[in-house]
Amino acid sequence: MKKVAVVFGGMSTEHDVSVVSGMSILKNLNKDKYDVYPIYIDKKGNWYEYQVDKDDLENIKIGDEISNSKKIENPLEYLKKMECVFPVLHGSYGEDGTIQGLFELIKVPYVGCKVLSSSISMDKAYTKMIFDKAKLNQTKYIYLKYTNGNYTYIDDELNTIEQTEDEVVKTAEQKLKYPMFVKPSNSGSSVGVNKANNAEELKQAINLAKQYDEKILIEQGVNGKEVECAVLEHNGKIEVSCVGEIKSAEEFYSFDSKYKNENSKTQIPANIDQTLAEQIRTQAKKAFKAVDGKGISRVDFFIEDGTNKIMINEINTMPGFTNISMYPKLFENIGLSYQELLDTLIG
Repeated sequence: MKKVAVVFGGMSTEHDVSVVSGMSILKNLNKDKYDVYPIYIDKKGNWYEYQVDKDDLENIKIGDEISNSKKIENPLEYLKKMECVFPVLHGSYGEDGTIQGLFELIKVPYVGCKVLSSSISMDKAYTKMIFDKAKLNQTKYIYLKYTNGNYTYIDDELNTIEQTEDEVVKTAEQKLKYPMFVKPSNSGSSVGVNKANNAEELKQAINLAKQYDEKILIEQGVNGKEVECAVLEHNGKIEVSCVGEIKSAEEFYSFDSKYKNENSKTQIPANIDQTLAEQIRTQAKKAFKAVDGKGISRVDFFIEDGTNKIMINEINTMPGFTNISMYPKLFENIGLSYQELLDTLIG
C-alpha cells in the first residue's frame, strides 16, 4: 500500500479550519489503498504523529483541540519515508509555498500547487497583478503596506508613496467608492476582513487587517452573487466543476458566517444562466493557468447585480475539505465522490 501522510493544523490563523479539513480527509481516505500517516502541526510549529480517534473524525468542530498525539522528533526523516504527502494546510506556512519548498527539498511527492503558484496565490496583492496581466476582470482595489508604524501606498506602477492614515483614507476615497472591503493580503477564510461604509469604519478595518499582515488590500464592494468553481488537474488535463453559489447568512461571508452560522448555505449548481456559468468555468481555468496551478484550486467570483458582470475575487490553492466545504461538494455534484477525488489528487 502507498504510504500517504496527511498534514493538518499549522501555524496560520486558519489552523482550526485545517484541523477539521484533516479529519474529513482521514475519514474518507480508502484504507484498503493507503497506509495513512496523520501528522498534526500545532500553532507553535511542533509536529506530532496523530493517533486517530474515531470520535474526532466524526465530531471535531472548529476550535476543538487535538490531544491524541505523539511528538515527532525528526519531521524531515519522518516525511522522507512517505510516498505522498497531502498537506491540507490553509494559510501561511502551509498554502504559501513554504511547506511545498520543504517537500521539494527532500524530494517527496505532494498534493497540490508547487512553490511559485502557492506563494503567488497566497499573496492577494500579487495574485491581482497576475490577473490584471491575464485580462481577468476584477473589482477596483488599492494596495498598501504597513511597516514600522508607517503606511506606504503602492501605486499602479509599483511606486511607493509614504502616507499617513488620513492620506491612505483620502487615496482610497479618490480611487474607490463605499462600501469598501479591507483584507490582509496574506490570509484566508475571511480572517481579518471587514466592510467599511465610511472613513471612520475604513480606519477601523485597516487597523484590524494590519494585525494579520503588513500588506493590506482595499477593494471596492460589489453588490451581487458570490460564486465559486473548483479546478482539478490530473494526467495533464484540467477539469472544472460546475459553479456553486454562496448564500451568506450575514452581511458578507465572514469567518463566522462560513464556519459558525448554520444559516449560511451553498447552492450547487448556482441558479445562474448557463452561458454565464460557462464563462465562469472558462475564467476559472484561465486563472488556474495564469498562476501556474497544479493539482487543485478553487476560484471565487462575483456576479454583479443588474449587469451580470463577472469579477474574479481570488484563487485558493488548498481549499477547505470540511464536510461543508465547496471544493468536494462541487465535484460530488458532477459525479466525482469525495473518496474518488482524494484518489485522483493522490494519484
